[in-house]
Amino acid sequence: MLHVSGTRLLTAENQPVRLRGVGLGGWMNMENFITGYPADESSMRASVTRVLGEDRAAFFFDRLLTSFFTEQDADLLAGLGMNCVRIPVNYHHFESDERPFEIIEDGFRHLDRVIDLLGERGVYSVIDLHALPGSQNQHWHSDNATHVAAFWRHRHFQDRAVNLWEAIADHYRDHPWVAGYNPVNEPGDPTGKVVGPFYDRLVKAVRAADPGHVLFLDGNTYSTDFSIFREVYENTVFVCHDYALAGFAHGGGYPGYTRGEWCDRRELERTFERRSRFQRETGTPLWVGEFGPVYTGDPERDHERYQILRDQLEIYDRHEAGWALWTYKDVGLQGLVSASGPYLERFGPFIAKKARLGADRWGSTMEESADVVGPLHALVDAEFPGWAPYPWGARYQTDDLVRHILIAQAMLPEYAELFRGLGDDELAALADSFALERCVRRQPLLDLLAQSLSGSPGR
Repeated sequence: MLHVSGTRLLTAENQPVRLRGVGLGGWMNMENFITGYPADESSMRASVTRVLGEDRAAFFFDRLLTSFFTEQDADLLAGLGMNCVRIPVNYHHFESDERPFEIIEDGFRHLDRVIDLLGERGVYSVIDLHALPGSQNQHWHSDNATHVAAFWRHRHFQDRAVNLWEAIADHYRDHPWVAGYNPVNEPGDPTGKVVGPFYDRLVKAVRAADPGHVLFLDGNTYSTDFSIFREVYENTVFVCHDYALAGFAHGGGYPGYTRGEWCDRRELERTFERRSRFQRETGTPLWVGEFGPVYTGDPERDHERYQILRDQLEIYDRHEAGWALWTYKDVGLQGLVSASGPYLERFGPFIAKKARLGADRWGSTMEESADVVGPLHALVDAEFPGWAPYPWGARYQTDDLVRHILIAQAMLPEYAELFRGLGDDELAALADSFALERCVRRQPLLDLLAQSLSGSPGR
């Protein structure tokens, strides 16, 4: 198994390893922009289940888990030269809200399968709990139907997370191709007072169940604030996330300005050095758990997005930082490959409507429905000029509440109705649209990554 020694990860034979790969977003933690649904995963699943019934909904979602990642996907990633996949999971696979603290053993079935597929090809896995009971941050990717991270308010949710991690750590304690555990993705504790003590408690519990595996710990405020750590735990990597401002859906040119802030290669490096200051000061390994631009379909703009990525990869190389690019597979916004076929034929117009309304935070330019949202922004600015809600301020909060929660939740019945009347073969075809052999490859991105991983930066 891997272990930390100073600034490096080492194998059992003390050979250095720099983990470089992708995140498997949208698989065991589904996200709206990745598979095309609106709002949050639990609300979506409930809406689809009301249309299909429990058994047929379970059939569809299990088929999707099976098709989304197979031997062919593992071969592709290993063939690119990647040696790591960060695997986001939702706690719902392992525990039910109706029966808290009772571990669902069947939840390990697909996770075991993919970890073993990757390990057979010499690729490590980092298990990332992306959605915790009560939601550890304010957004959809923690399966949050609101804007409140209740995880930090209630000890009950924290107790359940510790119990779950004890079970996961016990299950994988002897697995050599699990690089380690990323127990809390992007925590968003508004007070900053709960997350540090919780980490102290969690580390002790996981170490008791599995003393060998590396811990990958995110900083507070979406893995940007490391002041919450009161000690440097042994055998631990402190994980930063490093999204470039110009790479967002609302990003400007590159080099250029995005919402009044300049972004160029020099600024990318300054930002990375600021975000990784804690790791460098503590002499611990550098690993970027998430980063990557959003693509637009505009060749000129996407050329700039590839340059952002190329510059970031060269910066990470110079600093000997590992990384996990977000994300491997989706419906066309960011993935290395994207689904096609029956799923896009059926849901394509709905996905286009979401884009028109800006219903997904990750794909929103923050300009959609400006005639509706714009006056509300103006009202908030005029009436509450000092309002700066956690984590990103008034404009983002308003957009979250109106576009990404209200409008997104209003779209749930429409999405679910697109499943009505489908037979089992049709449901299987929808799920199988995410199988690699049916996906479209973003070849310039694949080529860029292959060049970087081979040591040739390319231009």
